[in-house]
Amino acid sequence: MNTQNTTEKKAEIVGREHSPTSAHVATVTPTERHHSMRSGAGTTSSRRSKDAGARRMPRREPLPVKKADDKIPSAGDNIRIIPLGGVEEIGKNMTVIEYKNDIVVIDIGFQFKDENTPGIDYILPNTKYLEERKDKVRAVIITHGHLDHIGGIPYVMPRIGNPPLYSRSLTTVMIKKRQEEFPHLPPLDIRVVEKEDTIKIGNLKVKFFAVTHTIPDAMGVIIQTPLGSIVHTGDLKLDHVDGVPTEEEEEEYDKKFKDEKVLLLMADSTNVENPGFSIPEKTVHKNIEEIIKNVQGRLIIATFASLLERLMKIIEISERYGKKVVVDGRSMKNNIEIVKHLGLLKCKKETLITAEEMHAYPPERIVCIATGAQGDDFTALMRMATKTHKYFKLNKRDTVLLSSSVVPGNERAVQRLKDNLSRQGARIIHYKMSDVHSSGHANRDETAWIHKKIKPRFFMPVHGYHYMLRVHGDIAKIANNLPEESIVLPDNGTVVEITDGGTKITTLKERAPHGVVMVDGFSVGDIQDVVIRDRQLLAQDGIFIIFGILNAQTGKLKKSPDIISRGFVYLRESQDLLHEARGIIKKTVEDSTHGMNPINFDYVKANVTDTISKYLLQKTAKRPIVIPVLLAV
Repeated sequence: MNTQNTTEKKAEIVGREHSPTSAHVATVTPTERHHSMRSGAGTTSSRRSKDAGARRMPRREPLPVKKADDKIPSAGDNIRIIPLGGVEEIGKNMTVIEYKNDIVVIDIGFQFKDENTPGIDYILPNTKYLEERKDKVRAVIITHGHLDHIGGIPYVMPRIGNPPLYSRSLTTVMIKKRQEEFPHLPPLDIRVVEKEDTIKIGNLKVKFFAVTHTIPDAMGVIIQTPLGSIVHTGDLKLDHVDGVPTEEEEEEYDKKFKDEKVLLLMADSTNVENPGFSIPEKTVHKNIEEIIKNVQGRLIIATFASLLERLMKIIEISERYGKKVVVDGRSMKNNIEIVKHLGLLKCKKETLITAEEMHAYPPERIVCIATGAQGDDFTALMRMATKTHKYFKLNKRDTVLLSSSVVPGNERAVQRLKDNLSRQGARIIHYKMSDVHSSGHANRDETAWIHKKIKPRFFMPVHGYHYMLRVHGDIAKIANNLPEESIVLPDNGTVVEITDGGTKITTLKERAPHGVVMVDGFSVGDIQDVVIRDRQLLAQDGIFIIFGILNAQTGKLKKSPDIISRGFVYLRESQDLLHEARGIIKKTVEDSTHGMNPINFDYVKANVTDTISKYLLQKTAKRPIVIPVLLAV
C-alpha cells in the first residue's frame, strides 16, 4: 500500500468549500495540542468544582497537550528552519526558512478531518509564528498543485500579510481557481516562475528545479544564503526504466547540484519504507492503454482527480482508439478544464462528450473518467454503484478500472463499492490484479539516488509520520555517510538552526506554536479541545437530556421529569431504566434542595448530572453526555 494515496485522496475533494466572511473569522490563538490526540477520545465539557455546581461524569483521560515553550529568541546570523506542518502526518505541509530579516515560506497545505476531529472541515498549520513576524515574510513558494500543499492558502495568506506567491504555471492556475470560491478575500500577488529561473526574494537568491510527480509543473526549491544553499524537494519520485533514471532526470540533477554547496536538504519521506524503485508512470499508462484498446463494452476508470498526467494520458489514448470520453465528478471536471485552458491537454473538441450525449454512441466507444475510487459517498462512481446516477446504469458488459490503491482507513468503503459494482455484473480491474496505479513518491532506492546527487551537509526529512522520517534519516546516513549529529528529525514547530557559520545544526528547546488550527464552518482558528471531545463522546455514547419543573418554594418536582435520549438507548425498549432514572432524579433533586432557599440551580444540576451519569454507567457501561434542564415555577 502506498501511503502517498492519502495525499492524493485529499487532492480529489468533491464537496463543499466554506468561505468564511470577515465577520465570522475567529482569531483566537489555537490550543497547543500534540499529534498524539490521535490516540483516542477525551473528556466532555469543562468542569467547575462541586460547590460551584460542577458536573462530574465518568470520563476518559484528557487528550495530551504540548504547550509552546518560552519566547523564541532571535535567530541572529543563524539560518532558521521551522516545519509548521507535514512532519507528524501526511498533509498540511508548510515550512519556514528564515535568514536575518527575510522569511520564505514553502507550501501552505491542509489536512482533512479524521476520527479525532468530527465535524471539522479542514486542519491547517499553526501560523502564529509568522503572524507575529509578518513584516519579515517576503514570499510564499508553492512546489505543486495538490491540496496538501495549496489548500490552506485562502485561510493563511491574509494572516501573514498576503506576501507575493511564486509557483509554476499550472500550480498558479489551480490556486487562482480555488481562490474563486473566496471572493471576499483580497487578491493574491501571484508570480509565475519556471525551472530555469533565478529570482531575488529579499536578500536571498532563489532557484528552482523540475521534479517528477503525479501532477505537471512540480518543482523543488533552492534558497541560496551566504552560508550555503537550503534545498526543499517538495513531493517527488524518479522517472526511470528498470531502476535507471532517464537521461533527462540525470541531466536536471547534475545541472542543478553539481556545483551547488548544499548546506541542508529537506526531502519527501512518504514512501521511503517501500523497497526498490516505484512503478514508473509510463508502465501504468501502457497497461491502461491495453485495457482501453481491448475492452468490450463501456470502460469506467476511477482515479484521483489530482493525477493530471494520468488523466491526460487516458484521454489521449482513448482518442487514438476512436473512443469518446465522459468526465464525471466536480473535481475531475475542474482539473480537466484547467489543463485544457493551459494547452497541456491536446485533444479534439469532439473527443470529450457529456454524460447526456453518451447514449448516442455504442458502449464499446465510451470511456468514462470518474471520481470515487475510494468509495466516498456521493462521488460519481459510488452513485453508479448504488444505482442513483442519472445517466449511468451499469450492466454485465461494463468494465470498471480502479486506477488507485486503497487509502488506509478506506478499506471497508472500497470493499462496499466493489460489492455494489459486482452486484450489477460489472467487471472490476484494480491495482492488485495489474499495474494500473503508481505512487507519486520515491521509494527507498530512488530516495538514496536523490541524496547522492544532492550531497547535503545536513539533512532534515519532511512530509511523513515520525517513523517515516526516521527511516529516511537512516537512508541519508548510508547514501552520503552522514553522521547522526548531521540529521534532525523534527516535529511540527521544532526550531532548527544552522549555526557557527554553517558548520553545526541544532534544535532549540523552544518550539513555535504548533497546536492544531481548524476550519469549522465559518470559524477559522482554535476549536477548543472540549468541543471536539464533546463531539467524540456524542458519536460514541450519545446524549441523555433531563427536563424537569421545580416548585420554587418547596424545591420539589411538580411532575415526573421528561427524558430525551439520542444515540444512547432506544427509549421504548428501556422503560425499566427510565423508570429507575426518574426515581433517582426525583430523590437527588429533593435531597439537594432540602433546606435551600433560594435554590442554587447550578448545584442541583451538578448533583443530578453526577448521580445519573454514575447510574447509567453502572447499568449500561456507557457514558452519554447528561444535560439536566431544570426550571422553577
